[in-house]
Amino acid sequence: MTAILEAREINKTFGAVTAAKDINISVVEHEIVGIIGANGAGKTTFVNMVTGWLRPSTGQILFEGRDITGMAPRRITRLGICRSFQVAQVFMTMTVFDNLMIALGIAESRGLLALLPLRRGDLEARADAILQRYQIVEYRDQVSSTLPQGVRKLLDIAMAMVARPRILLLDEPTSGISVEEKFGLMDIVMGALKDEGVTVLFVEHDMEIVERYVSRVIAFYQGEIICDAAPAEALVDPKVKEFVIGGEPQGWSTHDTAGAGERADA
Repeated sequence: MTAILEAREINKTFGAVTAAKDINISVVEHEIVGIIGANGAGKTTFVNMVTGWLRPSTGQILFEGRDITGMAPRRITRLGICRSFQVAQVFMTMTVFDNLMIALGIAESRGLLALLPLRRGDLEARADAILQRYQIVEYRDQVSSTLPQGVRKLLDIAMAMVARPRILLLDEPTSGISVEEKFGLMDIVMGALKDEGVTVLFVEHDMEIVERYVSRVIAFYQGEIICDAAPAEALVDPKVKEFVIGGEPQGWSTHDTAGAGERADA
């Protein structure tokens, strides 16, 4: 199968610090890939390079065969790669509906469409359909700062999807979500993404989430890939058990609710 996303010999250094070393990844369309690793392993560094927030020191990143290495984030988004963040990026003083309308307005702001008013029937209908798809319609008119954490996460992911991307990268989608809520949230998200035929890569610390939802695991350690395999194989791999599952601070074993995740990444 033809790869939709490729990283070829990617390296990233910050002075004497190596944040990514010899990264080679090929992702085919419709795959669901989990990216795991201890804090500072290089997971978010990789995501940031794919989405244009960081430029690799050397190597190439290809999307549908096109070299996107070092492109600006906005241009990469336009091509069809979008992301959500570990901390939900929403307008906290605005309602859920207005957040979606702004996201839709930005996604549609091309050519003469940029001259059309934001409040118009077609966009409002799309916003309401998205609210239904992500099961947050009951929060439509609620100010985002008052939302439960899980709903805010769903809104953030919904906003990332308004551009109808081919690939969506999620940075710790269940960070800060309670154990009781995490599977329900992921069922909603993965169901919606499957319906839209999106290829998904997500960074995650919760091995229960990884085991349940991904078809493939890529494990990072000190900026390098130490395992690339199906979950059943990856989660029992000796290096993964030593450096990822057994290498986290005490209390990580099922879920990193502190959300500290990748803040240690360069």
